[in-house]
Amino acid sequence: MIEISSLSKRFGEFTAVRQLDLVVPAGELFGFLGPNGAGKTTTMRMIAGILQPTAGSIRIAGHDLLAHPLQAKRALGFIPDRPFIYEKLTGIEFLRFSAGLYGEAGPDVDRRGHELLALFDLEPWRDELVESYSHGMRQKLIIASAFVHRPAVIVVDEPMVGLDPKSSKILKDLFREYTRRGHTVMMSTHTLEIAEGMCDRIGIMQRGELVACGTMDELRASTGHDDALEDIFLRLTGDRVARELVEVLDA
Repeated sequence: MIEISSLSKRFGEFTAVRQLDLVVPAGELFGFLGPNGAGKTTTMRMIAGILQPTAGSIRIAGHDLLAHPLQAKRALGFIPDRPFIYEKLTGIEFLRFSAGLYGEAGPDVDRRGHELLALFDLEPWRDELVESYSHGMRQKLIIASAFVHRPAVIVVDEPMVGLDPKSSKILKDLFREYTRRGHTVMMSTHTLEIAEGMCDRIGIMQRGELVACGTMDELRASTGHDDALEDIFLRLTGDRVARELVEVLDA
């Protein structure tokens, strides 16, 4: 699970995340939404240990990220919005490298690596250099690398970008099966239909603060409207122009 307490991040005079409290339990697929600049990516990078919080604490699968960073990061698989890949490695070498960062190697890693490559139709390319991969293939390889060490928690920023429809369906099924087995997935996306259709609960960030969190029924109750997620999102983030446009078109 992910446990966040009083988490803040400042860049000079600007506060990107302010006093965030959030618990994402085991077995939950959590959607993390917000307009550009709301603090989503900053929060996810703090969870991944890439950014140091200004204040507050983060626990990953029971491990305090500040006090025990290696244990916490070992329990985490992170899929960033702009991943970096070593292009002079082959697909299977990259998965071995990724697993090695978490202290795992050997036949079990190779077996999981081949299974993940096959799942995303990359097995025929396993011995080809990553520099020859298309954008979508690289995205699928990054996703596979997040799962190869069997983490308890997956944190993913815009997972469907660059994926074809088949791969998107496979990833959705993979996330759902992963949480069914008691693991945690925290997913940020701008595609509200995906969040509404997939996530058990949804949190909405605005100006560095969590302005709403709950199931779709709870979010509807909080706004007093039986709306789709898009309309709820616009109401809660105060996007006046977009909200007025929706109202004009619906009139």
